[in-house]
Amino acid sequence: MGAVWAFVGVAALVIVTPGPDTALTMRNALLGGRRTGVATAAGVVCGLAVWTVAVSVGLAALLVASEPSFVALKLVGAAYLVFLGVQSLVHAWRGRPREERPRGGLRLGPRAAWRQGLLNDLGNPKIAVFFTTLLPQFAPAHGPAFASLLAFGLLFCAMTFGWLCVYSVVVARAGHALSRPRIRRAIDAAMGAALVALGVRVAIERR
Repeated sequence: MGAVWAFVGVAALVIVTPGPDTALTMRNALLGGRRTGVATAAGVVCGLAVWTVAVSVGLAALLVASEPSFVALKLVGAAYLVFLGVQSLVHAWRGRPREERPRGGLRLGPRAAWRQGLLNDLGNPKIAVFFTTLLPQFAPAHGPAFASLLAFGLLFCAMTFGWLCVYSVVVARAGHALSRPRIRRAIDAAMGAALVALGVRVAIERR
């Protein structure tokens, strides 16, 4: 039981540290409200679950060991972050969100937000490196490795989902108070710049 609590402590520190998932969830919660933010969080967690299974069966270790595959996936994920960031910058420049429908609705609905969260997470192979390094440290020396790795990975997923949901609610409520056009344009510009910066950092960072 001590290993579980130790893992929870380490995982909590990692989860609350701002990164691409947090930035994307914040952006989408501001664009579409609480439901969109929660849908983004669900997509992120689905991506994490895929990485968890990959680590548990040993596939992630193959990706980490293959430098060309790792770099290629990392660059694709970085390009996706930059793409989303540029979108936000263009919306800020135009003064009207591109997702805005002619009738006043938002095109960025829960399905699109979920897809963005999923693709953002699957395009980040550093999660595979992180899980491959972290999870075995807490898995028991004796017993089925697959079950232990899967359990710790899914616990990480559940904690991430809870944190991002709370984050979405707080950001969405703040978004209502920051709905003035000038303030919203400034927020779009800031979030766009943050996503572009994160994408560039992901691309140039080593493992």
